[in-house]
Order: sequence, then structure tokens, then C-alpha cells
Amino acid sequence: MPKQFPLLLTFIATCLTLGGRAMSSDHWPALPQMNSAVEIPAQSWPARPGPRRVRVLVHYPGGMQTNVNAQTGVMLTLHNWGGTDCAGTANPQVLADRLNVVAICVNYLQSGRQASIDDPEPYDFGYLQGLDALRALWYVCHGLEQANVAFDAGRMFCTGGSGGGNVTLMANKLALRTFACVVDMCGMAKLSDDIAYNVAGGSGLNARWSRDPTSPNYLSDDAQALRFVGHPGHLSQMKQLGTSSKVIVVHGTRDTTCPYPDAVEMVANMQAAKLDVEPHFLEDADLDGKVFTSTGHALGNRTEIVFRVAEKYLAPNGERSLRRTGPNDFQRADELVRYQTSRGSFVISYEDGYPVGRFVADTQ
Repeated sequence: MPKQFPLLLTFIATCLTLGGRAMSSDHWPALPQMNSAVEIPAQSWPARPGPRRVRVLVHYPGGMQTNVNAQTGVMLTLHNWGGTDCAGTANPQVLADRLNVVAICVNYLQSGRQASIDDPEPYDFGYLQGLDALRALWYVCHGLEQANVAFDAGRMFCTGGSGGGNVTLMANKLALRTFACVVDMCGMAKLSDDIAYNVAGGSGLNARWSRDPTSPNYLSDDAQALRFVGHPGHLSQMKQLGTSSKVIVVHGTRDTTCPYPDAVEMVANMQAAKLDVEPHFLEDADLDGKVFTSTGHALGNRTEIVFRVAEKYLAPNGERSLRRTGPNDFQRADELVRYQTSRGSFVISYEDGYPVGRFVADTQ
């Protein structure tokens, strides 16, 4: 073997994994002309390093790209912990047709029961999952732009149920200058010790992390802090960078799976940071047997819940319709989104358009 050959292999491997970036843009599929599923490149997962791809389901108004117009927005609708495709969240085709959006479901990291519940790796809890969802959002927007299809980039929305609610909140945190409105339905507000380490007597959720610094499943203080959507310091950083998304939180007062007190704490911290948050904490009096059927984790009809609490903000033309102005994170192409933790900072780079996350340790 020529002695240059190992060096060449090292160089290629470095290019493929540098900064967690996906491989070249040639590996991004063309945006489909009609409702379809595609796979896009995703950032490498440290638990299983190497190339990774994510399944994305694209839903157009009326099922066809030709129905997209200058008023059409783009909306993520994200499945629950253990689910796949569009399970446990608002129906994407109904959203597309009723709200005039391209609706996107994403099989983000650890989708499905095997990967999210049965496998030994700890549950990601919104970080790479949120980046996967944001890459799907960028993919659709970039594809429409490349095809010279007019759409409204100010009408970016996101929703999800349970684990999808958590990823919705994290996507808004990681792309704080992108969404006009997000709707969290019974999502996890933070990776508490209870959930991280499966503490007895608390939530039934088990994220399979470890307190042992020598374990591959070790949860650092930094990683835990990033996954707290109501982290006061991080909310302050979001406010300073100009976040303007309306955050709608729908949570049952008897929810013990994604604990209700965690949602209350998160909302209180958002209000203290002067973020635009609108809570809907369901009591028995709110149950109508059709839209809202439970004050527990199930909530009710998660498609109709989105319309009940947020259609006035999501509709394309209305007195209270929301539209974000100014460039979004994808268009800014900077590295200003960063969250300080005890030993460093999490940096979300948009230099490539799509997001790439990395942790930068303090030098001291």
C-alpha cells in the first residue's frame, strides 16, 4: 500500500465528520413535487458515530408542490417519544390544507420504540432531535428557493405532542430567530434527575442516562442544562438575541408522565424573561369530550387542539395572524446562537444554512 494512502483515508474521514457537518450538498435529495418521503443527511451521533440520515415526510396543500404560493408557510409537526413519522401529533395534511403550509413530519434521532425505549443508549431529549427537525425545515425552504417557488418564510411554525412537544420547544431554542409561533402539547420541559436516571416514584419516563463519569451514558451538567427549555440564563440569552416567537404551552394539570410542575416552572421562567408565552393548563372545566378529553398526558385530539388554541395565530389571513419579520437563522448564516453552561458553551452554527451544533469547552 502506498504510504500516502492512510493519510488520504484520514483526510477523507476528517472531511466527512468535521464539526459534525453532513456530507456535501450533493447528498441532499431534490424536493419532491408531490407528497412524499425522503431521507436527508444529519449530524453524527456521538453514541454511534458515522454518517446518519433522517426520514422526512413532506405534505403540500392539496398534496402537490404546484399549490404552494406566496402566502404558503412551512410547519413542522413532530411525533411523540417512541413514535415514528406523524404519530401522536397534529395531522400534517389537515394542517397543510387548512393553514396553507407545507407540513413536515421528521423521523428524528431515536424515532421508534426500539431506538427510543429498548436500546441501551440514553434518550437524546431534544438536542440532536431538534437539529434534525430544523434540518428538515431548512431542506424544504431551501428546496423551494432553489426551484424558484414563492412562499412566505415569515410563516414558520412548529408543533408536536409529548416527546414531539419537547423537540418543538428545543427547536425554538436552537433556532430562536426563525419561528413565528410554536405549539407544545404536553411536552417535557426539562431533563430532570427523575427522568434522566429513572428515579423511583416520579415520572414513568426513563431516559437511561448515568451519573457515572466513566460511563458512555454519562450526563454532564452542561448537557443537562442545555435540555432545560426553561433555563433562566438561556432564556435571557434568547431575549437578548431577539427571539420573538409566540410559545403556546398546552398541558394537563394531572399529567404525571411529562410532569405538570415542570411545565409550570418553564412558563414562569419564560414570563420572567419576557418571552411571549401563552399557557393553557387544562382543568376539568376545560374538558369538552371532543377536543380536550383529559387533564392527564393524553390531552385529547391533538390536531384539533392546535386549531383550538392557535389557529388565530397560524391562519394565513386574520386579525391575529403571526408572521415573523427579518432574516431567520438559516438566512443569517452566523454562529450567534450559543448557550453558556458550567464548563463551556453550546454553539449552533448556521454558517452552512442548516444547523450544526457543537460544544466548546472553556479554556480555563
